[in-house]
Amino acid sequence: MAIEGFTQSRIETNGIEVSVHQAGRGEPLILLHGYPQNHMCWAKIAPRLAERFHVIVPDLRGYGASDAPQTDPENRTYSKREMAKDIVGLMDALSIERAHVLGHDRGARVTYRLALDHPQRIARIGIIEIVPTGDFWAAWNAELAMKAYHWTFLAQPSPLPERMILSDGPGYIDWTLASWTVACDLAPFAPDALDSYRAQGGDPVRVAAMCNDYRAGATIDRAIDDEDRAAGRQIAAPLHFVWSDHGFPSRTGNPLDLWRSWAPHVTGSEIADCGHFAMEEAPDAVLSAVLPHFTAAG
Repeated sequence: MAIEGFTQSRIETNGIEVSVHQAGRGEPLILLHGYPQNHMCWAKIAPRLAERFHVIVPDLRGYGASDAPQTDPENRTYSKREMAKDIVGLMDALSIERAHVLGHDRGARVTYRLALDHPQRIARIGIIEIVPTGDFWAAWNAELAMKAYHWTFLAQPSPLPERMILSDGPGYIDWTLASWTVACDLAPFAPDALDSYRAQGGDPVRVAAMCNDYRAGATIDRAIDDEDRAAGRQIAAPLHFVWSDHGFPSRTGNPLDLWRSWAPHVTGSEIADCGHFAMEEAPDAVLSAVLPHFTAAG
């Protein structure tokens, strides 16, 4: 599946190949998708961003048409640190020294890890619908655990979640997508995007990769975040945080304050009457939230 007006290619980076969609001219802006999606989650806003930027939309490792390497016992293969290295290698392959990065869900976790590990490569970042991994785990209560059950379910040892999902992969994807929207239905998702998400849910290789992504989130990603917190490391890039009034961060208390504890230059926008999939549920609101940030001078 392709985003309208974008060209697709495969690029070698960090020992794998990633599928990448590109369009537009101007400052580079990298868009990183989340779970259980792929590059198609940006299809409603990427063409409009390409009017101002050189927009680069990769599939994260394990998702879409990118390679899905075997994991390792410590889950480092699917750590956000390793995924951030994929993006740095992609930038090198495209001769991009510094870029803006906008991430949603798992892609937002890659975004802030990229900003922490490779600050010299980042101009500005946007974070949509997450708080940092360690902070999210620390915020769990009964309500959040019921809503974010997938964090513990997908992180269970292989092959338990894989087998359960693959008993009806497309049905599981539909349930997950619908349950995280404000209206609890599939109306926000374009048919071609929905087809691509369902295909991932029926692909054993992709399902295993998605589970490995969450296994990393429960182990190595959390440990790396804790190390950074203890060391006082901060995100230097200006950060704009976008969250929905019916999304996951809204259940963590004051999510904007959580980000302000990680970065000295933080602004934020809350989107009303919206669930987790902001780019598809409220694309105009997302554009209004992020464009001033990425077009600001300095």
